Amino acid sequence: MKQLIIFYFLMTILHAHNPVNWYPWGKEAFEKAEKENKLIFLSIGYSTCHWCHVMEEESFTDDAVAKLLNENYISIKVDREEFPQLDKKYQQLYMAMHGERGGWPLTVFMSPGAEVFHLATYIPIEEGYGSKGMMNILPSFSRLEHENAKQQQALIDKHKEATLKGNAKESLKEKLTLKVIDRVLDEISAEFDKENGGFASRPKFPEASKIELLLSIYKLRGNKKALLMAENTLKKMAEGGIYDQIGGGFFRYTTDVAWQIPHFEKMLYTNAELIPVYVSMYELTADPLYKKVVDETITQMESNFMKEGLYLSASDADSDGEEGGYFIYSYEEVKEALLAHGLKSKEVEEALAYLGIEEDGNIDIEFSHTHITSTKEPAKLLQVKGYLRALSAKRTFPFVDSKIITAWNAMMIKALFSASKLDSKYLSVANQRLEELLKLMRKENVLYHQTLLGKVAKQEGLLEDYAFLMDAMIEGYLRTYDKTYLIQLEALAKEAIRKFYKNRQWYLSDDGIEALADFDDRYYTSALSVMLENLVRLASLTEELDYNEIVKETIKESGAVLEINPAKAPKLLHTFLRLKMGDVIIKSNAKKLQKNRKQIEAMKYPFILSKVEESDKYLACRVNSCFSYDTNITALINKIKEVVHK
Repeated sequence: MKQLIIFYFLMTILHAHNPVNWYPWGKEAFEKAEKENKLIFLSIGYSTCHWCHVMEEESFTDDAVAKLLNENYISIKVDREEFPQLDKKYQQLYMAMHGERGGWPLTVFMSPGAEVFHLATYIPIEEGYGSKGMMNILPSFSRLEHENAKQQQALIDKHKEATLKGNAKESLKEKLTLKVIDRVLDEISAEFDKENGGFASRPKFPEASKIELLLSIYKLRGNKKALLMAENTLKKMAEGGIYDQIGGGFFRYTTDVAWQIPHFEKMLYTNAELIPVYVSMYELTADPLYKKVVDETITQMESNFMKEGLYLSASDADSDGEEGGYFIYSYEEVKEALLAHGLKSKEVEEALAYLGIEEDGNIDIEFSHTHITSTKEPAKLLQVKGYLRALSAKRTFPFVDSKIITAWNAMMIKALFSASKLDSKYLSVANQRLEELLKLMRKENVLYHQTLLGKVAKQEGLLEDYAFLMDAMIEGYLRTYDKTYLIQLEALAKEAIRKFYKNRQWYLSDDGIEALADFDDRYYTSALSVMLENLVRLASLTEELDYNEIVKETIKESGAVLEINPAKAPKLLHTFLRLKMGDVIIKSNAKKLQKNRKQIEAMKYPFILSKVEESDKYLACRVNSCFSYDTNITALINKIKEVVHK
């Protein structure tokens, strides 16, 4: 039943009119494939994925393709947001086979016994894009199954070998030291785009965890290069096309190096993970640009993603069948309208030039997508942006996926707790959202992964749900000192270890899929790395040192990425630095901690925690002992600075 909820959504909303006979992932499909000796065609996508829509419209609505699939295959449709562990398993295999990342849609061909023999991403209906096309591939694999079993087995064996290779976890060969900081800075510097910010050519993703690491290194070492790379990236994104200059919030990635041309879908997780790093940058620089981004992004999430006290998962790139149609503007149309509203020609031209709305367009020959082109704001900017917002509001807002995902909601709740450092109004919102999330997704001590708006959750939680919910609760405790958060955190930690940590390996789920957790932060931060940092902080807050032992064991067993290429696992390195350098926990009664919150949060050392303890003094502690106390918070902070900067 737990698989049928999202399958029902996919089939009724997205694939209802497909002539393909789709099955959900599960026992029925695999038994039917074996019984009828049919190949398995597995398509993994998600509801706001542009190329998934393209493949659906080209192939899955085509009668000829459907005939080939229905006669010779058992076709399985999977939503990667319902089964991220399943998606990760096959994406890891794609990487092992092809030496590069896959993406969505992910297309997997399997034998009747569910053994993989071919993986691809988007496949056109006819030959193109470097692919033979569905009309060629489907019959050729069907012939292979019935006419050349030896060749098919060779392909299966090749994928099995890649699976074993991909699942192999290298242990650390030598003890890591703080010299890893220099190594990761060299690696990040080598990939850093000095002109545009960011850490790749294209497509270009925000990589929030890498920016967070750079900010922490700056706070630890005073390394200005780390700060400049982080600041340049955040500033360029805030001024670029990856940021919605009119409505607020970030698109998922850009297709160009200069952050100008986005793929227009907005993901809850992208925005949720970027908010805390913009909060941190504002705290370091006091540049109003960063606070503006925080406020506008939260407003966008509240306006278009929030329903019934929780956040929906994503909005589509397309509007009325046109990619980016909601967000792009015609120079002539806008100019004429603004002149009719009483603006002067020079005022209009200055504002449109500032927003990058060009006469010849920058998306195609007619339409432009907004980005900031100048440091000087034109006089009528707010009026022009107001008009553009009103113009967009007349259009059809892109489809919003109505899934409630525990992990992604938790990311956004953490973002709200973080933003409350800049504006206290966000604190009550964060508490309300957390209460609603727990009410819906945590019942009778069972945490659930996702559900549809208005439906009862049935699918039990994954590693990512535990990891990001614990992360939000830790942030919530540090902002509120509500002891119930600590109680719930300990319960969640014990459950997560029991469910996902087996034989010194972490798994993404506890459902038999056996997808190993990894440290990849590219799309959003690794759930495993987040869980490990949760355990380090929880050890500091509860004095349960066994949590730290699990983290040390995990890094020793499978953390060789920190030796080989630490820039590939920035959140894991952040966790290692916290473990190596140690949390400092400031303890006092709740009244004193709240009173001196700003001084505590202004401390430069990135691994500061605070905890309520019934004392009239302030104590400064490490995980297993206290090293200073004072009645004056300033004196205590000065002592902490002496200790952490030795």
